[in-house]
Amino acid sequence: MGGGNQIKSVAVIGAGAAGAITAAALKAEEVFDVIRVFERRESAGGTWIYDAAVQPSLLGRPGATPSELDPPLEIPKSLPAVLPPNKQERFSQTPIYDVLTTNVPEIAMSFSDCRFAYGPFAPHHIPRQYIENYFALHKTDTFLELNTTVEDVSKVEHASNNGSNQWKLTLRKYDALQNADLWWEETFDAVVLANGHYSVPTIPNVKGLNEYIEKFPGRVVHSKTYRSAKSYKSQRVLVIGNSASGTDVSRELVSTAQLPVYQSRRSKAWWEGDSPSKGIEWRPVVSEYLPSGRILFEDGTYLDDIDTVIYCTGYKPSYPFWDAKKNGQPLWDDKKGKLVKSYWHTFFQDFPNLGIVGLPRVLTFRSFEYQAIALARIFANRNPFPLPPLAEQQAWEDEREKERAREHRKFHDITWENGETHEWLQGFFKWSGLGTLTGQGRTPPPLTKEMVWAIDNLKKYKPEGEEDASDISDFSEIYEWIVLAHRKRDVLGFI
Repeated sequence: MGGGNQIKSVAVIGAGAAGAITAAALKAEEVFDVIRVFERRESAGGTWIYDAAVQPSLLGRPGATPSELDPPLEIPKSLPAVLPPNKQERFSQTPIYDVLTTNVPEIAMSFSDCRFAYGPFAPHHIPRQYIENYFALHKTDTFLELNTTVEDVSKVEHASNNGSNQWKLTLRKYDALQNADLWWEETFDAVVLANGHYSVPTIPNVKGLNEYIEKFPGRVVHSKTYRSAKSYKSQRVLVIGNSASGTDVSRELVSTAQLPVYQSRRSKAWWEGDSPSKGIEWRPVVSEYLPSGRILFEDGTYLDDIDTVIYCTGYKPSYPFWDAKKNGQPLWDDKKGKLVKSYWHTFFQDFPNLGIVGLPRVLTFRSFEYQAIALARIFANRNPFPLPPLAEQQAWEDEREKERAREHRKFHDITWENGETHEWLQGFFKWSGLGTLTGQGRTPPPLTKEMVWAIDNLKKYKPEGEEDASDISDFSEIYEWIVLAHRKRDVLGFI
């Protein structure tokens, strides 16, 4: 592409893994005058920051959407401003519990130029340290603006009046010395959203649950506030959900809670056998909560005298800073569970100077690298191939929406087994191309045989009844972990 680079300043929202690799990719292009990374927490690390002290009462209304639970703050009429500290819950604490480890082999949880300290499934402090170190490794820690929340992102006309637009960010930073919030504005040519999607907990709207919560305060919690099984010693516990957190929580509770630990599940996970692990009793989906405290299940059975119900039912993305009125459209469709007018889970059809990194359920850190490099290259106006015309981008979105509806799958889930992940990464490889001859710009990493082997064969959870296959060929001698003989469907389904 030609014509020179029109984007000179870029704001990155979030300093987790997605923000770290985005900052590194932008810096590598060596064409941007200003790169800022805004992080509302006290350090880089994103969702991997561990919060030991959490509020168990942090519980959203069942069935409520993120836009209802996490509304935007009122912006001061005059900026800059110094105001009393915000008291509204912003869901900034993380969901990290004591025994949490990564779910994906570390080769896919690492960026291509630096591997994890160890693995393949590392304890939570390893990715946290890794992300902080990655900013230092690439000398992008100077881009960080910590303890700073982006409260509004609005489209404004470019000062040059050339028909393009910029983004005005309204920012809030807590000043401990003044015990006050400092508010101000900054304007950028482009913005990358890298704020993750593990903040606002999701709880389904079950009959009688609202009344149950009101009558028995503190009895229902979400896994976001779970830290240790020690808190539930001798309690009768019902865990809702059997994905990664539901499995971890249920298995750990066996060591302290009153047995059995009850686990409600909608369907069978690929790692589950025909019977539950020792100390766990499976139950179907909850159909109703009664004022007496009784919990009814879809098969007609019930439980009485439950001390704690732990919902391990995941999270939904929240973008309270997006000014839908000024920007002409919402960013996220709560009903459909998808970005509005996006392309390739990374670009936006109506906003060529806006991107997002880290949303799809796919290879996590390593896939973020592909997204970040492609966005940096396009913002630098060096991409060897342009994105397809808007009509083609819209057709991609429409077709995918229909296909996912037929398959009863989420729009932003990308599967591994059917080659979809390979196709998705290949797109970024095409748009990014190589860096310059003199070294500017990163190049998307190869999808190596070792990585493919690790994803196919290394499993954090061993399926019941499946034998280890430590003598399997290729890379098995590298890893001291569970190597399985048979691949299972949707191996990244627990992300």
